[in-house]
Amino acid sequence: MTDMLRRVDRPRSPGIFRRAFAAFAATRPALFFSRHVNWKLDLLLLRATRGRVAMTLIFPTAILETQGAQTGARRRNAVMYWHDGDRVTIAASNGGSARNPGWYHNLIASPDVTFGGRPLRAVVVPEHDHPRVWALGDRVFPAYGRFRRTAAAAGRTIPLVQLLPR
Repeated sequence: MTDMLRRVDRPRSPGIFRRAFAAFAATRPALFFSRHVNWKLDLLLLRATRGRVAMTLIFPTAILETQGAQTGARRRNAVMYWHDGDRVTIAASNGGSARNPGWYHNLIASPDVTFGGRPLRAVVVPEHDHPRVWALGDRVFPAYGRFRRTAAAAGRTIPLVQLLPR
């Protein structure tokens, strides 16, 4: 598989269209649709378009391949991302739910992953770096702030993961 990651650096705050689209994406109906339909369609769309099109439309998304923590089977999930210098960053937001996504548990158990066709190694971002890294992510997907508040109300801190070359 070829490299399917584009560079994602947003030097300024998102515009009104990006904020409006993110606000819609964080609504209950959109989250329901995302959890039950988008995740299947995104895998097909991203493969068919070599990483250029996903249901997230304007938000950068790529396929994360992990090894199942219990089964050892290959698992594929479409995940939004952004860059922090040379590191690719992903958030285990799960739409702000009370639980981390399954892929997060898989990469903790086996940190060697493939993301957008690149072999990478996952490293959890220490909490003292969260404010700086979230500031970058919020410029890419403004709904992350809402997801953090919802997760915090449920007693969860959303983990951030950076993917480094293997």
